[in-house]
Amino acid sequence: MRTPDTSAATPPDHEVIVVGGGFSGIGAAIMLDKAGFDDFVVLEEGDGAGGAWHWNTYPGVAVDIPSFSYQFSFEKVSSWSRVYAPGQELKAYAEHCIAKYRLDDRFRFSSAVVDTAWDDGTARWTVTTSDGTVRTTRYVVNATGVLTKPKPPAIPGLESFEGETVHTARWDHGLDLRGKRVAVIGTGASAVQLIPAIVDEVEHLTVFQRTPIWCLPKPDAALSGPMRAILGRVPGAQLLTRLASQTYVELTFPLAAHFHHPLHLATSGERLARKALRDQVHDPVVREKLTPRYAVGCKRPSFHNSYLSTFNRDDVYLETDGIEAITPNGLRTTTGTEHPADVLVLATGFKVFERDNMPGFPCVSRGVDLGDWWVENRAQAYEGVSVPGFPNMFSILGPYGYNGSSYFNLIETQMAHIIRCLGEARKRGSTVIEVRQEANDRYFASVLARRPRQVFTEESCAVANSYYFDENGDTPFRPSTTIETIWRAGHFPLEDYAFVG
Repeated sequence: MRTPDTSAATPPDHEVIVVGGGFSGIGAAIMLDKAGFDDFVVLEEGDGAGGAWHWNTYPGVAVDIPSFSYQFSFEKVSSWSRVYAPGQELKAYAEHCIAKYRLDDRFRFSSAVVDTAWDDGTARWTVTTSDGTVRTTRYVVNATGVLTKPKPPAIPGLESFEGETVHTARWDHGLDLRGKRVAVIGTGASAVQLIPAIVDEVEHLTVFQRTPIWCLPKPDAALSGPMRAILGRVPGAQLLTRLASQTYVELTFPLAAHFHHPLHLATSGERLARKALRDQVHDPVVREKLTPRYAVGCKRPSFHNSYLSTFNRDDVYLETDGIEAITPNGLRTTTGTEHPADVLVLATGFKVFERDNMPGFPCVSRGVDLGDWWVENRAQAYEGVSVPGFPNMFSILGPYGYNGSSYFNLIETQMAHIIRCLGEARKRGSTVIEVRQEANDRYFASVLARRPRQVFTEESCAVANSYYFDENGDTPFRPSTTIETIWRAGHFPLEDYAFVG
């Protein structure tokens, strides 16, 4: 283990350390390099890049917004095989970006960050990784995201199951499902993609549903060779396709969720989802079980064209009774029904606003841990980026940073914000950048003031069991249009920060 030199006169090991090697970390690296901040390193827990697309490789995994939007605006590609690209193509896109922008030597894989600590005396962070390496840095960019730590179900007997158990976020490709009785716990976004992908392979499938999910038709299609050629060669084709895609994405979440009460776009989505249920599910009893009792938008909806019709099959059973216990040979419900199983699939999602996931690593400044600060003060961050009392620490997916549009828009806007701060500090010769308390308070008050118009205020959201809501009942999405987030990244007052030299 290398001991850091904490002398203020000695330069830190790096100017910037980026934590996380998914698309947030990749985008941060590209944009830092372009802006002239080339003394940085990216620390990634996994043994490869791609974040969610490195870890999530379950059958059927795919992006849930059109691929034309799910890519960097400065690195558009035309090679997608479908409108909604499968997971392996997103993983390949991540590797393409690293190779094209020559970032291979900046990434340190199998390097989970286990501690970060701020020192006022030297104006730097000390970052420790799981292999015992200690690095010092002037700035930290938290690019870990939140959908990274699988969340097992809190069901008695889970460890007693004698068959094979797998979580969708850590799929075992050596697992053979042929002729097996498979039990899937969960009906969230991962399950919606997984279930139709494995149903033809298994002998029998039992799906355990706690809360039904709104499933809307997916405007997906294969992209032929000629179509990809047009996108790649015809001037303006990519731009027009991306504009149409962005408009669709904006209508289906940012406008529908954050302007619900004046626009009622979510109501149109519910009508479409109910029609899909009527058209695709034959048994009225099963259809009723699959119908949510909350407004579209309270919980993350999903898009799929064959998930609902899967429940028409004789070899698929939808169980809506609660699970009392997992037994060595299967699962027992609260009504006493025994469901034998050979394989148990946990499609139970991720930790999101839990204390050990926001942030995704210990982060201590002036004796205060950031996770504890958020518990005590409610989750908040100025423009979703900075927190008072935590100088030189920036987040890409901080509270009230993401508005629900393309995740790539979030990366680009938040990094534009961060780079403005770094550039101003370099211009002034400052070593410390800290958001002012009054600026943070003003921003937090502004997002809370917009809450009444959001879909999350619907009373029916109380039964959604949605990870959108934290323990305080807050939904830390940024209640803004995408255009506003882009504008704010370039125009927030730099005076909202204190720059100290």
